[in-house]
Amino acid sequence: MAARRVTATILLWLLVLPAAIWAVLRVGGWERGIAVQLFAFTPYVAAWSLLPVLVTLLTRRWPAAVVAAVAAAALIACVLPRALPSGDRGPATGVELRVLSSNMLQGGADPATIVGLVRDNDVAVLALQEFTSPGQTALEAAGLKELLPYSSIGLGTDPFGTTGSALYSRFPLAGAGVARNGGGFQQAYGTIEPPGAAPVLVESAHPAAPYAVSALRTWRSDLDGEPGTSAVPRILLGDFNSTLDHQALRTLISRGYRDAAEADGKGLVPTWGPYHGRPIPPVTIDHVLVDRRIGVAHVSVHGVPNSDHRAVLAELRLPAVSSLKP
Repeated sequence: MAARRVTATILLWLLVLPAAIWAVLRVGGWERGIAVQLFAFTPYVAAWSLLPVLVTLLTRRWPAAVVAAVAAAALIACVLPRALPSGDRGPATGVELRVLSSNMLQGGADPATIVGLVRDNDVAVLALQEFTSPGQTALEAAGLKELLPYSSIGLGTDPFGTTGSALYSRFPLAGAGVARNGGGFQQAYGTIEPPGAAPVLVESAHPAAPYAVSALRTWRSDLDGEPGTSAVPRILLGDFNSTLDHQALRTLISRGYRDAAEADGKGLVPTWGPYHGRPIPPVTIDHVLVDRRIGVAHVSVHGVPNSDHRAVLAELRLPAVSSLKP
């Protein structure tokens, strides 16, 4: 009987400890190695962490129940606010701007769907990742240039068609260009000045992916290298290959941004996966990061055929010209 009780206690702790360790690493921002990839699935772990709480309470293993409850509370506290509209949306008034970001999966995403999203939602700025020459031809044949005549384009030169980047705009793009990050992905950028609004920098972001432990240094470096906010308000939107459970992305956001989807209570809506039909739970790695001087009105996520990413649409409120004057 004693041996059976010891075995049951060991099994209970084996059930409790994974969530407890995950909670410590997540709260501390200490994910390293393979944990970086796994941490993208923290929302699923947060939901699962309620199981050890229930089991330990039913079996009256009070020390284990306390640890399980603390771990679950910590994980839920990290995740749940993303599903609740925030009071921290930034300015509620200003010049309306609708932006859309879409990863085209080697340029093969359905052009009619992307152009339809632009047209139907009055999108003024479109950011594209994995942009290719065939993808450009297809989009422009579908009428994109008539809607968004200005552009900054960096076509991918890699054989897989993943490094290209584009920014299309209804408004002229001042200082337009394309930067290349350490992972080889390009990032198109430019400054727009919608009527009545102060100038705003817009950039199609695409840091490297943490697809293997050997790629983590580049992934971190690319996120660290993303521009912070400056005197001119900035919008970074695209495929960040990171979720809000990655400390590297949270550090970037802390440099003057807010995540638009999180502010609107849409921060748990998945934007990537399953990948090529593999049973990978979908996660949220596409984001619209806005300067804290920019308000967030609404965010929605839309499927795009022939892409493994969903497009992210954000309705924003830009500072008016007078609001940034000294």
